[in-house]
Amino acid sequence: MDFITIQENVQTEIIEKKSKFIANLFPIESIDEAETIIKEIRKKYYDARHNCIAYRLIENNQIIEKSSDDGEPSGTAGSPMLAILQKNNLANVLIVVTRYFGGILLGTGGLVRAYSDSLLKAIEESKKIPKCMGIEMMITLEYKDFAHFKFYCKSNNIFITNVEYGEYILCKIELETVQKEKLLKDFETKSIILKDSKEITKKFITKCI
Repeated sequence: MDFITIQENVQTEIIEKKSKFIANLFPIESIDEAETIIKEIRKKYYDARHNCIAYRLIENNQIIEKSSDDGEPSGTAGSPMLAILQKNNLANVLIVVTRYFGGILLGTGGLVRAYSDSLLKAIEESKKIPKCMGIEMMITLEYKDFAHFKFYCKSNNIFITNVEYGEYILCKIELETVQKEKLLKDFETKSIILKDSKEITKKFITKCI
């Protein structure tokens, strides 16, 4: 399951017929985190007319989705924003768009465009990170083989996330699922010299592009 998330919170703003729309796009890792952020945003913009939300989250290989119009006419805010997240394959993200009413009614079409444009602007200004299902492994090797292993990892889009130095070198690595067989085959054929390799867990990792 491949998807795209963002690196950090992005805030943008647009004005539509004197109404101010403030978009906050967040990376999230859990429902609890999303709901906490929503509460914080509503507290921060307590004087705003609406704080409309949408989020997509992957937990246990299932996509969890939620949206809310927060008092706007049904289907004019949360649902259109959720559809944009879906269309752009964005997950583990939360969008909250805060509206300060400017005194001019926008109509349902105008509201859909305003909330959609607010999210699209935030997406455009965010740093996107492609994610895919990967594997975290622990590799044991001798000091004399470490330089070659680092070169091997760099050449094969394998990320060394942690190194421990003891009697042997212990490397924690992340790699795409499809790369595991190649790694083990290269280990068996001595293309790389390892003392041991052990899979720790499956997890979403940054996809190599």
